[in-house]
Parts: sequence; structure tokens; C-alpha cells
Amino acid sequence: MIKVIICDDQAIVRDGLELLLKLEKDIEVIGLAQDGAEAVELVDAKTPDLVLMDLKMPGMTGVEATRRIRGLHPDIKILVLTTYDDDVWVFDAIRAGASGYLLKDTPREKVIEAIHGTVEGKAYLDPSVAGKLLDQTASQQAQPPTKITDKLTGREEDVLRRMAHGLSNAEIAGQLHLSEGTVRNHVSAIFTKLDVSDRTQAVIIAIRHGLDQ
Repeated sequence: MIKVIICDDQAIVRDGLELLLKLEKDIEVIGLAQDGAEAVELVDAKTPDLVLMDLKMPGMTGVEATRRIRGLHPDIKILVLTTYDDDVWVFDAIRAGASGYLLKDTPREKVIEAIHGTVEGKAYLDPSVAGKLLDQTASQQAQPPTKITDKLTGREEDVLRRMAHGLSNAEIAGQLHLSEGTVRNHVSAIFTKLDVSDRTQAVIIAIRHGLDQ
């Protein structure tokens, strides 16, 4: 059972999402928050698997709530679901530790898929959001980037390539005939070598280098 907290300042959105998720047999909504501060308190009290997080809210924003939750509970996933695709909101949410970023016009079945996948360790980005992130990272490179293979071992590159295809650690382990613990160690090494803090940022770099092909 996937335990979810919904955070949104609009009651109609919170209630609507709760009703939709209740239709899923393996998802349990264990809390509703109307702002970031309440989300942080609920996470401390109930320890969900995932928080479905809006961003622009009165008081503590979703970005700050994401930063605090990830700092205190690094294993809890944050899936952003918002109407805002402005560059600043996108970049700040990813930097704060969001595992995925969806817009509220995302079809219901895609939201459900993203909830399951995010908990499994996959990264979900709305196509328009992914484009913004790729454009931003590309524009930051004044010179051609170092080849990713210069930083990673062959096995780490194999793991990163499969991360870029959206595979979870368990799925990567199965494909590469490794234990899941070994894959976790490779993922940790990839984060260190690429100087990133989470899977989403690593996948963005992998896409820039063509490892999703």
C-alpha cells in the first residue's frame, strides 16, 4: 500500500485528488494539507511514502516544504502537481529535491502511473518541464561538457543509461544481473561523481549526454 499525503491550498483540488486516489486499491491517502507548513507537520507525524505537492501556496510554499521534508526524511518522495511551469518554479522545485514535476492538466492515469513509478525510484517530468530543464542546463555550459564516460565506470554508465530510460533500481538489478544493493551503491556513486543530489538531476544529465537513446 502506497501512503500519500496531498498538499494543495485549494480544498476542491485536495478533495478531488483524494477521491481519485481512493479508487486505487494500492494507494491510501493518509493526510491532507492546505499549505507547506501543514505538509511538513503531517509528514513528521505520519511518514508517508509520497507527498503530492502543489507549489504556490500562502505561507510556506511547496518549494520550501519540499526542501524541509527532503532534508528531514530523504527517503520520502515528493511529486509536484501544479499549474505552474514557469522556469523559476521548475528549477527551484527540482533543486529542493522534488522527484518529479507534473502539471495539473496531466491525465489521471498518468498521475497514478507517476505515483507508482516515483515510489519505485523513477523520475517523472512533464514534457514541457523536461524541455525547460534541458535548455537551462545546456545554456549553463560555456564550453563543451566533459564526456560522461570520463567520470563514470562502465558499469555506472550502464546503470545511468537505464535510469534515463525510467527503470527502478529493482528493474536495473534484474537487467544487469546484480543485487539491488549493488545497484544502490552504483547510484550513490553516480550522484557523487556527477555532483547531483537526486535521481531526477542525474537523469537530466544523462539525457543531455544522449544516454536515453
